[in-house]
Amino acid sequence: MNEKPENVYIIQPIEGENYKILQEEAVALIESAGAQYAGTIYQNIREINPSTYIGEGKLEELRQRIEGLDLTVLFNGELSPSQTLNISSALGGTKVIDRTTLILDIFALRAESSEGKLQVELAQLKYLYPRLKGKGEALSRLGGGIGTRGPGESKLETDRRHIRARIHTLEERLRETERRRALQTQRRKKDEVRTIALVGYTNTGKSTLLNALTGADVTTKDALFATLDPTARALEIEGIPFLLVDTVGFLQDLPHHLIEAFKSTLESAINCDLALIVLDASGEYETQLKVTLDTLKSMDFSAPYLVVMNKCDLCSEIPMKDCIPISAKEKRGLEALKSAVFDALKDKFIRATLFIPYAEMPRYNRDRALLSEREVEYLDGGERVKAVIPAVYAERFRPFLEP
Repeated sequence: MNEKPENVYIIQPIEGENYKILQEEAVALIESAGAQYAGTIYQNIREINPSTYIGEGKLEELRQRIEGLDLTVLFNGELSPSQTLNISSALGGTKVIDRTTLILDIFALRAESSEGKLQVELAQLKYLYPRLKGKGEALSRLGGGIGTRGPGESKLETDRRHIRARIHTLEERLRETERRRALQTQRRKKDEVRTIALVGYTNTGKSTLLNALTGADVTTKDALFATLDPTARALEIEGIPFLLVDTVGFLQDLPHHLIEAFKSTLESAINCDLALIVLDASGEYETQLKVTLDTLKSMDFSAPYLVVMNKCDLCSEIPMKDCIPISAKEKRGLEALKSAVFDALKDKFIRATLFIPYAEMPRYNRDRALLSEREVEYLDGGERVKAVIPAVYAERFRPFLEP
């Protein structure tokens, strides 16, 4: 028998012009967590109440609205441990969570790889640890549902020393995983495998684009953070192999410590040869681009990037200049995208025409796998080959270059 979905009511503080976008994202986050949206109450914030963040009058209004209803209250921002408890008390013991708790809960649902599960558990324990100090009743108020997945109540209700030890163990295991990932990155660089990273806002179609370009079958879903674990697939453009990597999506006001927690899985974006920033043409694409660039900047990202405007099938015109319009779902614009990718990396490759006398074929064959032959013509004295050569290997083929 299926459990009844949790109903979540939002407290939306108004602290800037983007509060409506944040509220819409909160609704999408609630649905991504498998819960149902029950309503929103708004509060202008002129001065933060250190005890409850919002004013007592607004809390009383909310208490009357939800009295007798089985609801969870989501504060769409970040609360201190004491603020969470005080709001819950003001609402008659109603379960209260904040935006970070909700995002972590979705991460716990989405993580499939062992590394992803370790990262989620570590992030949850680090976030919830200060909420344990003398506040054991806060955990008993959580009950089931959002905020209890991942490490779960059984771990959180043990003493603080056990949790500190668990955090230390998780950090050690993740450091070992990071060392292995660093070796893989070094090996790829040594083998001259160029990496292209799909980055951007959550739910803009990055996984759909990965599938469209590579023929992969990565899970896609109309939900925030549908992809948490990084996925890499081989992609060939003009006969040259690339590695296309899908990464966890970003979100407005994504807490910094969550970015830190997933930094190792985002290293593929930081260390890539080219990033494709995927935007949703039917959504708030300017906000998506700003959030993505700000997040990448905070991670010391310095690679070149192209802006890819996805879901253009939902628009009557291209909404932004200096972008590559595509529809990953309809597989439109993909050839133009591949061409733009190759042009962006053209300093890494050389287009050349080679003439290889038949007597020199054994020498040529030793290095043949290093280039991509686009056209071969058999002549009386040898082979004429039109090829794309990685610049790092150009010197090996210099004797065969046609003037």
